[in-house]
Amino acid sequence: MSMISLQNVHKNYGKHQVLKDISFNIEPGSIVGLLGPNGAGKTTLIRALLGLSQAQGNIEVLSMNPAHQRHKLLAEVSHVSDVAVLPGWLKAGQVVDYIEGVHPRFDRQKAMRLLEQTNVKMDKKVKQLSKGMVAQLHLSCILAIDVSLLILDEPTLGLDILYRKQFYQQLVTEFFDQQKTILISSHQIDELEHILSHAMFIKQGEVVLHQSMEEISDNFCSVTVNEAQSDLARKLQPIYEKPGLGTRGFIFEGKASPDIEALGAVVTPSISDIFTAIMQENK
Repeated sequence: MSMISLQNVHKNYGKHQVLKDISFNIEPGSIVGLLGPNGAGKTTLIRALLGLSQAQGNIEVLSMNPAHQRHKLLAEVSHVSDVAVLPGWLKAGQVVDYIEGVHPRFDRQKAMRLLEQTNVKMDKKVKQLSKGMVAQLHLSCILAIDVSLLILDEPTLGLDILYRKQFYQQLVTEFFDQQKTILISSHQIDELEHILSHAMFIKQGEVVLHQSMEEISDNFCSVTVNEAQSDLARKLQPIYEKPGLGTRGFIFEGKASPDIEALGAVVTPSISDIFTAIMQENK
């Protein structure tokens, strides 16, 4: 059973089409990066998955229709948006108390253990916490809920790089297993790459890439050459060219041909470089 299944999903706001005939499946045991520029349709897609926004086509999340079975679905799905909205008048400890009271799968001990790794004080009101601390409180509580699917929309906005790295590590060590799935929408592509099993690129409402990290490694290659070799590299039809100090980096789609290998050491490009190449292609 797929965790998420979409077939021919589309959505319009007036005459503007924000999702265009999207179809994909996400399987259990996946960590999928949903990557795209601002306005590409990421948040609209996530809202449709959660039943917060209507879209045309077939959407199934955990074999449920989000639009018609949202209450039942949310017992199995946790979601963090890019703005951690918590009541300012509550103390941090009361936030933990509240979630424990409303969600039967909340593990209080786990939440407290995660919060001990932060600077959040349980006797401080939310309005007295920095934006980063509010996010830490929110994320620690979310990770302590035992659900099948975790959907994160820019979860680490406002956090410094040390806590961002800690959070992504906690996703793997504290939440993820082969029966669970994580869908992460983020601009921090380089920080996500090491935990992803799959990457999905969305551009102007269309999914333009959805591959496993192994498939990406097989389907893209790059080589760095000196300026004198640049014209040779361009004749091999790269999808992206990246200038360096006296060098040029070229990304190619497909396995490295003997002609590409003759230019120099062939490596797998980073997800951020592949993302940039595909987003700028046919601009």
